[in-house]
Amino acid sequence: MSQGSTVLVEARGPIRVLTLNRPDNANVLDMQMGRDLLAAATAIAADTSVRAVVLTGAGKHFCFGGDLRGMVAGGMSSDQYLRELTADLHRAIVTLVRMDAPLIAAVNGTAAGAGVGLVAMADLAVCGEGTKFSLAYTGVALTPDGSTSFFLPQILGNKRALELLLTNRPLGAAEALLWGLVNQVAPDGEVLAAALALAERLAAGPRAAQAAVKRLVALAGSTLEAHLAIESETISRQSVTPEGQEGIKAFLEKRKPRFD
Repeated sequence: MSQGSTVLVEARGPIRVLTLNRPDNANVLDMQMGRDLLAAATAIAADTSVRAVVLTGAGKHFCFGGDLRGMVAGGMSSDQYLRELTADLHRAIVTLVRMDAPLIAAVNGTAAGAGVGLVAMADLAVCGEGTKFSLAYTGVALTPDGSTSFFLPQILGNKRALELLLTNRPLGAAEALLWGLVNQVAPDGEVLAAALALAERLAAGPRAAQAAVKRLVALAGSTLEAHLAIESETISRQSVTPEGQEGIKAFLEKRKPRFD
């Protein structure tokens, strides 16, 4: 097993298990994780022996999204922080989406914010019976990043995507399956095993044909790279507005935000 400080990469034959590794912080995405995820994605995509990839989170939760606490404590403005973080995160997402090998998200616990984007951008997804999905952005007066506003409308349709993005209501496992956000629901504690079983099936399949199928499906949508650039700029600008600052401050102070 190889690792950066926040991302683990485990080789299981032709399968790679990519693990977000900040379990004490619900795997929130900070600067280091963005860099480590990009490095891991780049190495995996360049390895022609890889036939399938599983993305999961260490500990109880998949990923709680961006590290707002780290952003405030980081010593730089929130817009600068978000531009730098999303630059690496979005490059990692593009790399994982464009690689030949199919990508399976194994979603344990909660996926929130950009964590939902990491699920949505995967080719296939397995979650636990107790898994919850929450967008959370507008709750702190921010806008989507991590590919959420690109993939969710494609997967769910505009109305359902906007419902989740505007109301921030949680989406449970059964509803996520019904809506098409995940392909399979497994008992809690068996999610990774179910995802690995699916990965083994895909790894035994025709690599070139699977890669071609991924590209054909991708052509049905608009340009991911251009959309990610818009996401990055929008969330960065929003973070320095009065309501963005109030939303972040309220979240860190664990109180309800007061928007004028």
